[in-house]
Amino acid sequence: MLALLAAGWESVPRLGFVDATFLPPLSEVLGAWWDLARSGELWNHVEISLVRSLSGFALAIALAIPLGLLIGWYRPVAEALSPALELFRNTSALALLPVFILILGLGETSKISLIVYACSWPILLNTISGVRGVDPLLIKASVSLGLKPARLFQKVILPAAVPTVFTGIRLAGAYSILVLVAAEMVGAKAGLGYLINASQFNFAVPDMYAGILTISAIGLVFNQVLVALERRFSTWRTT
Repeated sequence: MLALLAAGWESVPRLGFVDATFLPPLSEVLGAWWDLARSGELWNHVEISLVRSLSGFALAIALAIPLGLLIGWYRPVAEALSPALELFRNTSALALLPVFILILGLGETSKISLIVYACSWPILLNTISGVRGVDPLLIKASVSLGLKPARLFQKVILPAAVPTVFTGIRLAGAYSILVLVAAEMVGAKAGLGYLINASQFNFAVPDMYAGILTISAIGLVFNQVLVALERRFSTWRTT
C-alpha cells in the first residue's frame, strides 16, 4: 500500500494531474528531506519537538492514570469530579491554545501544558472505563476467595484494565504529536511545526512536505513502541 502511495505521489505531479509547484514529486521531497537532515537543521527541529511532546505525554500519563483509577474505583471521587469532567472533556485543546498562550506565554510552558491537557483526556477516560468495565463476576469470585480490597485492586482490577488504559495511551500519543505541531505554529522559533509553517511562508514547498513526512514517521514509530509496551504489560492475555 505504501509503495502504491509513493508511486502515485511521484507520478501524479509529473504527469501534470496536479501542479508540481504545490505538490512536488516524492523524489524532490525526499531530496529536500536529505538536505535538511545532512545540514543538521532537521534533527534540531526533531529533537526540540520530541522533548516537548514526550514531556507533555509523560506528565499526562503520570497525572491521568492515578486520577482515572481513583475515579473508576471510588464512587465518592467520581461523584465529586463528574461535573468538572463533563465540562472540560468537551473543550477542544486547540480552542484553548490562545488561553494557554495568554496565561503562560509563548515559551515552553504553554506548549507542554497544552500537550498535557490534550493527552490527559483519552488516558483519563479510558482508565475510568477500564476500571469500571472489569467483569463483576471476576470481582465477586476474587472476593469470595478472600482477596482484600488492596490485593483485589492490584491483582484483578489493574491487570484487567491494562488493555483499555493502553488504548487511551496510544490515542494520547497521537494527540501529543498533533497538538504539538499546532502549538509550534504559533510563536515558536524551532520544532517541526515551526519548520512546516516557515517553509510554507517562504514557499519552500518540498521542505514543508519533508517536515510533514517526518512527523508522520515519528507518529508511526511512537505508535509501534506503545503497541510493544502494551503487549509487554498484557502477557497474561490469551491470544
